[in-house]
Amino acid sequence: MPNARLNLLTDIDGVSVGHATDLALGSGVTVILFDEPATASGTVLGGAPGGRDVSLLDPSMTVQEVDAFVLSGGSAFGLDAAGGVQSGLRAAGRGFAVGSVRVPIVPQAILMDLLNGGNKDWGLHAPYRDLGYEAYRKAEKGAFALGTVGAGTGATTATFKGGLGSASAVSSSGHKIAALVAVNAMGSVTIGDGPHFWAAPFEEQSEFGGLGQPPHVTATDRSMRIKGLRLTATTIGAVVTDCILSKAELHRLSIAAHDGLARALLPGHLPLDGDTIFSASTGKRERTGAADLLELCHLATLVTARAIARGVYEAAALPYPDAQPAWRDRFA
Repeated sequence: MPNARLNLLTDIDGVSVGHATDLALGSGVTVILFDEPATASGTVLGGAPGGRDVSLLDPSMTVQEVDAFVLSGGSAFGLDAAGGVQSGLRAAGRGFAVGSVRVPIVPQAILMDLLNGGNKDWGLHAPYRDLGYEAYRKAEKGAFALGTVGAGTGATTATFKGGLGSASAVSSSGHKIAALVAVNAMGSVTIGDGPHFWAAPFEEQSEFGGLGQPPHVTATDRSMRIKGLRLTATTIGAVVTDCILSKAELHRLSIAAHDGLARALLPGHLPLDGDTIFSASTGKRERTGAADLLELCHLATLVTARAIARGVYEAAALPYPDAQPAWRDRFA
């Protein structure tokens, strides 16, 4: 399989990514911006989700395309971030046409990072609308940062600091597909107490350390590791392809991406996680046959698993006392 140029979501033509990061707050926002409206869907499989305009992504709903996706910290307070992105899009003349009015379509998912030690005493209004607008203004093509940035700023997992990860792949017929994930899981991305990642079988080019799998996985390694009383959960993300797919087919693609979540996290999709994966097609490349969707679902699983491991591998601990240590603090 051909190697992707950057191994990032921006390997998909027509896609930009922007971050707003507030280390004092211990939170942030990431925006996935499409040059042109993209056909979109998504799936929620966690038991405690938070989102905005997520229901319109159901294949039975009328609106087919979105202008952007937003991933944010802040739990329900973070839902203001989509408003900031809408403001930027509206000023640019973007949006779904309703008579003489245009309404930017910006589905959003949030993760819970309110108990990670950052300063959440923001006064009357939460800062997320401004952070959303900042992330929109910073959206660019090409390389972008991973780890403790954007929506991954305040993310944690059961064992190590969480973060923002991304990975991409190219299908046998030349279609590109990529994932971007903010990893804030109730469960663990690593096996037992060691450095190895559950996603190790899918790693490419030593993108999260090249450690491979441990010689043995014991019953203790497989035992449940969760945050306990640190209920700061939810893994959120998006998988995007350049292949022309329908909204119903993209719904299936998002389900396949959740398979990648289940291969990279143990356990995943818990009652206190709000695990949500969006999916989109830029429609830049024609399909070559019926097998395209099957392979893209397979690759959606792989790039999501890889992105989750990269998010933890690239993360750095937040800069205040008692912050959760990063994987690199112990194993770099």
